[in-house]
Amino acid sequence: MAKHRLFRTGLSAGPTSDRSVAVIGLGRFGQSLALELMDEGAEVLGIDVREDTVQALNGRITHAVVADATYEDVMRQLSIPEFERVVIAIGSDIQSSILVTSLLLRFGVQKIWAKAVSDPHGLILEQLGIPHVIYPEKDMGRRVAHLVLGSMQDFIEIDTDFAMVKTALGAEHAGTRLGDSGIRRRYGVTVTSVKPVGGTWQSATQDTVLQEGDTILVTGPIRQADRFSRAMS
Repeated sequence: MAKHRLFRTGLSAGPTSDRSVAVIGLGRFGQSLALELMDEGAEVLGIDVREDTVQALNGRITHAVVADATYEDVMRQLSIPEFERVVIAIGSDIQSSILVTSLLLRFGVQKIWAKAVSDPHGLILEQLGIPHVIYPEKDMGRRVAHLVLGSMQDFIEIDTDFAMVKTALGAEHAGTRLGDSGIRRRYGVTVTSVKPVGGTWQSATQDTVLQEGDTILVTGPIRQADRFSRAMS
């Protein structure tokens, strides 16, 4: 059978709900994403050219298909133009990534996320018109670096220079009302939520009394959030 044809599919692979997602490329990132989407209650169509990879996901995602997504007839057989959400998780083959991107844009798919393996690759995807370009390795490296250098328990970059940080409150602010703590004035970050030791998360207000060991979420520019987390250590 010619490689550009559809090798195997199970039931109808088209989207059956507004929570249907097609994931094209089932390497480590694509597999992890597909399984996380399943855990979140989404219906997932996974596509890859490698039969052993697809076999490994058989029964673990809604549909797993061996196919070459760079061919328009294959994509149409899989009803890809009907999907509202598609993730291009192809990494090592940049040419295939760009070809698939071009097809999805031609189909008019509304929400596209694409993995980039380098800055030039990401720039091409952005120039093609992809609104959500993902750099898994680069983003993870940046996140881990912040965790290693600060006292953060978690770090999420919201935008180019804005982050949410999870950290433990230091002794300096113990027993202080948030409104009297001076945290925002001194560090340029905002405490949004607090979890007392042994308690549950609650929204922070000016009247929230901070205690040493509280876990807090703060938002702000990355440099200020870094500086604040280090001050708490």
